[in-house]
Amino acid sequence: MTDDFITNLPKAELHLHIEGSLEPELMFALAERNKVAIPFKSVEDVRAAYSFTNLQTFLDIYYAGAAVLQTEEDFHDLALAYFDRVAQDGVVHAEIFFDPQTHTHRGIPFDVVANGLFAGIDAARAKHGMSIGLIMSYLRHLDEDDAFRTFEQAEPWLDQMIGVGLDSSEMGHPPSKFARVFEASAEAGLLLCAHAGEEGPPAYIHEALDILRVDRIDHGNRALEDPVLVARLAREAMTLTVCPLSNVALRNVNRIEDHPIDRMLDLGLRATIHSDDPAYFGGYIGENYRQTARARNLSRGQIVTLARNSFLGSFLDDEAIAGHLATLEAYVTAHP
Repeated sequence: MTDDFITNLPKAELHLHIEGSLEPELMFALAERNKVAIPFKSVEDVRAAYSFTNLQTFLDIYYAGAAVLQTEEDFHDLALAYFDRVAQDGVVHAEIFFDPQTHTHRGIPFDVVANGLFAGIDAARAKHGMSIGLIMSYLRHLDEDDAFRTFEQAEPWLDQMIGVGLDSSEMGHPPSKFARVFEASAEAGLLLCAHAGEEGPPAYIHEALDILRVDRIDHGNRALEDPVLVARLAREAMTLTVCPLSNVALRNVNRIEDHPIDRMLDLGLRATIHSDDPAYFGGYIGENYRQTARARNLSRGQIVTLARNSFLGSFLDDEAIAGHLATLEAYVTAHP
């Protein structure tokens, strides 16, 4: 099985933070355009700083980098740069997160963020023909009242979004902290997902399922510590959006050679592969597939299953999913 087969395999990206696709080159360009001071002298300095010991050390630099995003044009350029990149990785459908509180807390109006991102999404749809959905994430290190204020700010845009998520510092911020705002989000017709079981314990995954009533679990690695939970996730066909290079960069997995993605598949879990914050973690979705496949000696069938799971786990309707699966099967047949 060649790298080209993996790269061009039709796939969906379901776990991508658009702010985490801010490459150092674009960071510097936007800092210059907006006359924003950043604590780095060169692109090389930024890349040297991308060495993390845990989730929090990553988040510190992630939020600092976001300071260069000031205008609708900036958010448009950020989004389109990401879609241009992953169009080369076989991505035909993407459901991306954005963190409005990261921007509104520094004085950027919600509408500036939304206008810019949707303009970038529209440009990517026209340019690449991919289907795209936008998911608004609540920052879990802030309180639920702050999340509710964000939900209210988003009201004019909710019919254009597909869902809400929950991200940022996991430890000490269980999903149950956001029960009411997730209920309100569901009542507004949004689908639900939450980061759980990345650094947090299996109990956080239980809370995401039973209290937030999510439709999808982001990460979910630590479910493997709880056999009863694993059996439930398999039985309910709950999608786990796993991010191998992120797991290694944040020290949740020691080495890519130790990653449990194939164990997840063997246990019947609907595991998928994604890139999380690719500018910071060393690779976009294609690189996550390729490195994991090599390190774990994944079979052709396992790679195809991961791609198939990415469509099955998407928030697309059944007809759209069937169309993507047909495209996937046609590709596999044409590349024996």
